[in-house]
Amino acid sequence: MNKSYTDLVKQTFYFPQEGFDVTDGYLRFNGLDLKALIDKYGTPLKLTYLPKIGMQIDKAKKMFKEAFKKHRYEGKYFYCYCTKSSHFAFVVEEALKHEIHLETSYAYDIEIINRLYERRKINKDIHIICNGFKQKGYTSRSARLLNTGFKNVIPVLDNKDELDAYRRSVKVPFKLGIRVAAEEEPTFPFYTSRLGMRARDILEFYVDKIEGNEHKFQLKMLHIFLNKGIKDDIYYWSELNKIIHLYCQLKKICPELDSSNIGGGFPIKHSLGFEYDYQFMINEIVRNIKSACKKAKVPMPNIYTEFGSFTVGESMAHIYSVIGQKVQNDRETWYMIDSSFITTLPDTWGIGERFLLLPINKWEEEYHRVVLGGMTCDSHDYYDSEEHMNEVFLPKIVNGEPLYLGFFHTGAYQDQISGYGGIKHCLIPSPKHVIVEHDKNGKLVDWLYAKEQSSQSMLKILGYIK
Repeated sequence: MNKSYTDLVKQTFYFPQEGFDVTDGYLRFNGLDLKALIDKYGTPLKLTYLPKIGMQIDKAKKMFKEAFKKHRYEGKYFYCYCTKSSHFAFVVEEALKHEIHLETSYAYDIEIINRLYERRKINKDIHIICNGFKQKGYTSRSARLLNTGFKNVIPVLDNKDELDAYRRSVKVPFKLGIRVAAEEEPTFPFYTSRLGMRARDILEFYVDKIEGNEHKFQLKMLHIFLNKGIKDDIYYWSELNKIIHLYCQLKKICPELDSSNIGGGFPIKHSLGFEYDYQFMINEIVRNIKSACKKAKVPMPNIYTEFGSFTVGESMAHIYSVIGQKVQNDRETWYMIDSSFITTLPDTWGIGERFLLLPINKWEEEYHRVVLGGMTCDSHDYYDSEEHMNEVFLPKIVNGEPLYLGFFHTGAYQDQISGYGGIKHCLIPSPKHVIVEHDKNGKLVDWLYAKEQSSQSMLKILGYIK
């Protein structure tokens, strides 16, 4: 018996579920009428649903508050947004509505900080965590913030020589952090991260370079970030315990040290089958830190996080139309989309990332196995598997309206990696970008942030138009 796409989903997952349901035969995303947006703006379409950002921030804050209460944790919690995951003003300003702090990774991030202050979106009490390997332009801009009254700017030293730049340029007492170089996961081609200082060198560095200069600068924070993310496995707990142990050692000789920054790494939903116990992981992180500090008889540190993907990832979708169907052999049916994976979702081919893929319409049609192809001439411009399986199943294309496809939770890093508004592979234009947000009266409104990239704009960049 032939089965519909609806049957396939409901026999595989609990559905509907948070963020997704089907009404009158069309998929809705966080309650949004996607078909109405397609009718209004067309495809390909990038869609950002701003209210999701605040929902994610409030969720994390609530869970840390509950964990602190459960374990009687004595430190404070600071939620920082990792700006490199999405630098757009509408993203950062939406996040700032929820009393968060910011993390930067390059010199030009500081220009964003300056602009936010000019626009009265932040004040000089905000915590700015300055990460990354820093060139002169970055250290000088960070120093300028400190010298002009941003008292909670914390440059996180990535190497021993960086401190000298602040010695020369910062004219007021300031706080420092040190990034601890993590051991990479066993599958990584390198043993140790290129970022940060070796754990075994940090105690000596503190004694030689920082101790005795507390009137000029104070070590306030130890920082660690794991590329693998926050996962319940031996690797994560081993690296977390390493920085906790180092904090306890340093705290005994450095009373000013009072914060531990565990970076980002919360996963986001890339499948209807996604399962992750956020509260359990937060409880365990807090419990481990408290236990180590109690054993070492040192005060518990404030805990900082730098959530990027978790903050903004689930706020965005990419929507395409299937514009052609090709049967290349007995096993492969290709659906061609009206854009490119390489240019709009580079993580799908760059690191094999899988996003949450669902059709917008035709849920009552029969389904079959397909391969999705993009419009570039590159052989890697395709999408052939899901996070929960090694295949893609989508409704069959019958007469009537086109099949519309949505890739969801695409809000982190894709524009930053592929570039926004520049030249793309095969001159495939950047899609139009629509924002959905609450207006001053609390009503949801949509507006066009960016039109589809034009040929004229490309020709100007390429030098054909002076």
